Amino acid sequence: MFKSFKSDLPASIVVFFVALPLCLGIALASGAPLFSGVIAGIIGGVVVGGLSGSKVGVSGPAAGLAAIVLTAIGTLGGYQNFLVAVVIAGIIQIVFGILKAGVIGYYFPSSVIKGMLTGIGIIIILKQIPHFFGYDNEAEGADSFFEASGENTFSAIINIFGNITLGSMLIGLIGLAIILFWDKILSKKAKFFQVIQGPLVAVVIGIIYVFVTSGNEGLAILQKHLVSVPIPEDATSFFNQFSFPNFAAITNTEVWVVAFTIALVASLETLLCVEATDKLDPHKNVTPTNRELLAQGTGNIVSGLIGGLPITQVIVRSSANIQSGGQSKLSAIIHGFLLLISVIIIPKLLNMIPLSVLAAILLVVGYKLAKPGLFKTMYQLGWKQWLPFITTVLGIVFTDLLVGISLGLLVGIIVILLKSYQNSHFLHIEDKSNGKHIIKMTLAEEVTFFNKGAILKELEGLPKDTHLEINLINTRYLDNDVIEILEDFLFKAKERNIDIKLVSKRGVIENPSSFIKFFNENPKSELSLS
Repeated sequence: MFKSFKSDLPASIVVFFVALPLCLGIALASGAPLFSGVIAGIIGGVVVGGLSGSKVGVSGPAAGLAAIVLTAIGTLGGYQNFLVAVVIAGIIQIVFGILKAGVIGYYFPSSVIKGMLTGIGIIIILKQIPHFFGYDNEAEGADSFFEASGENTFSAIINIFGNITLGSMLIGLIGLAIILFWDKILSKKAKFFQVIQGPLVAVVIGIIYVFVTSGNEGLAILQKHLVSVPIPEDATSFFNQFSFPNFAAITNTEVWVVAFTIALVASLETLLCVEATDKLDPHKNVTPTNRELLAQGTGNIVSGLIGGLPITQVIVRSSANIQSGGQSKLSAIIHGFLLLISVIIIPKLLNMIPLSVLAAILLVVGYKLAKPGLFKTMYQLGWKQWLPFITTVLGIVFTDLLVGISLGLLVGIIVILLKSYQNSHFLHIEDKSNGKHIIKMTLAEEVTFFNKGAILKELEGLPKDTHLEINLINTRYLDNDVIEILEDFLFKAKERNIDIKLVSKRGVIENPSSFIKFFNENPKSELSLS
């Protein structure tokens, strides 16, 4: 792990700058204490990062849980009661891991995962445009189309006009130029420019700008357009920012409902993010999903015990880590320690970072996730890949992450069912022989109840005076529903003068009197139906 320290340290600094405003923004959007987001970021980096098997994944508070948290705090009668639900959610996640529920992540189609990455990239860009121009009406980290401020993603962009903050826009443009120049030119010139990342330089320039222009009415950036970390006066006030669960609320049924909801949603988001980060990882490492659930569960228990928000693995921070050259989980762990150290030692300095500079960093992250070329690639792969992909993208942009993924998955399932319907069998029609059509029906390797409709349609459409040959040689599984359809067809076959021949590995049976009897008398192994 320490072999890649030279790559992980600069990556962790970039992830730190990305994570800081997101932790604070998600806490604000959740109606929780601001410091609770920082706690979740620290635990996500240090605890989950240490236990996880993911080399590039980064965990912390997730925007997808903000609405659930906001509602739950009100429903459960206070933040300390809510923390009990977070602890229980962590225990449930550990149970999921022990039961090996991590396998669920493998059942999401690749087209949906790619759509998720692209959709998140687009939503990052759209959500950061207002911050880039100094219009900070919505908290950082929001990912829903409809915003808490009453605006939506596009109306917020339109409302930039007339609300531009000159200082924020200016330093945002400078920061973006530095990042792009560093990434495209300087990083290829010398190793020094790979160790010192462009985003770090942009942030330093941003802090200098805020300091230099503090007395200038036209160019100064007001505090509401800067990072806002709570500043404790002394050690006591710092520790007072931690909250602790009120375990007296554990008998409240609603606490358990919220806990299960958080565990389910957080686990699903984590598994999807694991799939996505493994695809983005240039080294193509495979994350053990059950171990990830155990790590996330442990992280949520610790976070809940000391006043933090629920934790998931998150794609924005993970992709920033990958794009910045992070190679091991040391990057995630260091970013957690950076969050802890910075809020203790330099909170005032952190509060001089312009949000527009951080928006510039995220704009680059978003673009790298949603490269235009991917749309062309997915379209060229055919409609079976394109439809779930574009549905997921549009769903994420116009609703939120979980709804978008659910819509993409639904379309993906429909596509699979449609292809399953079409691929249940193959028909070959030969010329007439002795006055009868010769039709050969070769059944697929696996024929399930999904294929009933297609097979029934073909059987019903057979003309009179036909010789039907049903080939089962390559069929490994034949659903009982399909066997019953064949059984029922025997009666119609006699009425329409249709002869049936059954071809299996055991041999050929002319005019079977009963399909059910045939399958009962022949072991699956002999029919290659195992």
